Amino acid sequence: MPPDAPAIITTDKLNKIYPGDIHAVIDLDMEIRSGEIYGFLGPNGAGKSTTIGMLTTRVIPTSGSAIVGGVDIVRHPALAKQVIGVVPQTNTLDRAMTVEENLFFHGRYFGMSSKEARHSTEELLTTVRLADRAKAPVLALSGGMAQRLMVARAIMHKPQILFLDEPTAGLDPQSRLALWEIMEELHGIGQTILLTTHYMEEADQLCDRVAIMDHGRILALDTAEGLKRSLAADTIVHIQATGDLGQLAKHLLETVEGASDAKVVDGRVQLWASGGSLLPRIIDAAEAMGADVTDLSVSEPSLETVFINLTGKDLRE
Repeated sequence: MPPDAPAIITTDKLNKIYPGDIHAVIDLDMEIRSGEIYGFLGPNGAGKSTTIGMLTTRVIPTSGSAIVGGVDIVRHPALAKQVIGVVPQTNTLDRAMTVEENLFFHGRYFGMSSKEARHSTEELLTTVRLADRAKAPVLALSGGMAQRLMVARAIMHKPQILFLDEPTAGLDPQSRLALWEIMEELHGIGQTILLTTHYMEEADQLCDRVAIMDHGRILALDTAEGLKRSLAADTIVHIQATGDLGQLAKHLLETVEGASDAKVVDGRVQLWASGGSLLPRIIDAAEAMGADVTDLSVSEPSLETVFINLTGKDLRE
């Protein structure tokens, strides 16, 4: 995706207030570029589902505006449905039909001729690796196959934007990788995708940019690498030691050159720092205050680290 790609979704001070004065989304200004995979991360109750609901016309905004594929979603919701494709969290396939019938009749519903719908059905079944299952009943599909069929159905009418809401939740690793490959292929031909996910590695691998949302607001937006760099640390050291860990964390933060943060997490000191030769300096500093280091491990900052740092909670909470 070129950095100067035009915006295909824009929101301006978008708000949703539910009865009981519950502010689910607050003054949301968002811009999604044509051709990008835009990742949307947030803990339960952050406002993600409400935001997606408004952008896909299922939820009416309390105030503000949103333009999706050139269409005002509030003024022209029926027209907006023509430019979007949605894969929800739940299986919404017609179980009374075969695999190919689910696609064929979806195409007819969106105004395709019978010939066009047949051609697109064959094409898409190949794209999502289900050509050999065309005549199979939907009930015979595995979870991963059903999810791939829902992706095919969502892009049957060639929407400008594809919304994927937790598309790999509950899938086994092999099915998840198969769906990743399909998303990357769609991305390669210019499909704009808005992806919500609970899997950090999914956002890290697939998304051009990632937005982290909590309490109805976007807290950070950047590439996955940019978000990691924002932590001002290139190394996280996990330290097991004897003695008062709270005092050790404070001491290491004050005395270890390059340290930017230190806290006690799950019975270990977690030290965030930049620079080389950290481990000898940590051991020397700990011994200087009488603490005996029993174990050290090192990791790089991850997208999950960024998420916890911004929201104070794990994504799955």
